[in-house]
Amino acid sequence: MARFHLAQVNIGRFRAPLESPIMEGFRTQLDSINALADQSPGFVWRLQTEDGNATAIRPYPEDSLMAINMSVWESLEALQHFVYKSRHVETLRGRHQWFEPIEGPILALWWIPAGELPTVADARERLQHLKEHGPTPHAFTFRTPFPAPNGQGGVEGLDAAFCDWATQDHDPRD
Repeated sequence: MARFHLAQVNIGRFRAPLESPIMEGFRTQLDSINALADQSPGFVWRLQTEDGNATAIRPYPEDSLMAINMSVWESLEALQHFVYKSRHVETLRGRHQWFEPIEGPILALWWIPAGELPTVADARERLQHLKEHGPTPHAFTFRTPFPAPNGQGGVEGLDAAFCDWATQDHDPRD
């Protein structure tokens, strides 16, 4: 039976060029969060340049502030654990400091045959499909996941209240 891995893309529009002082909090966490992903159970691959991150890659060349993060995981559960139950969630909660709100989906998930890697063009197409059609097996979200094409591995969507809680900016005193 063919095996599948989960591809994910998320995009964002920086509030300023990466070298800007307002981006310092993001810049200073980038290497440690990438290292955390690399060491996480179920991690397979992430998009990066020779600098070790993807900040130089522009998914939409006409916009120099658009950024992309793309990775591959062995399972939905492994990615959910990294995103919502590791130190990564702190960076996720702070995203409003560094990224502007943008229209349309900023995250898409999809299954790929194990051993294949997604491209930036694949990611753009999946985001567009999600925008036009909502969650489907072709492109979906944490809240509305779909099983791998081989039917292996159950999928459980994340509760909307949990997604909202996990991604909100919180006062550290809470």
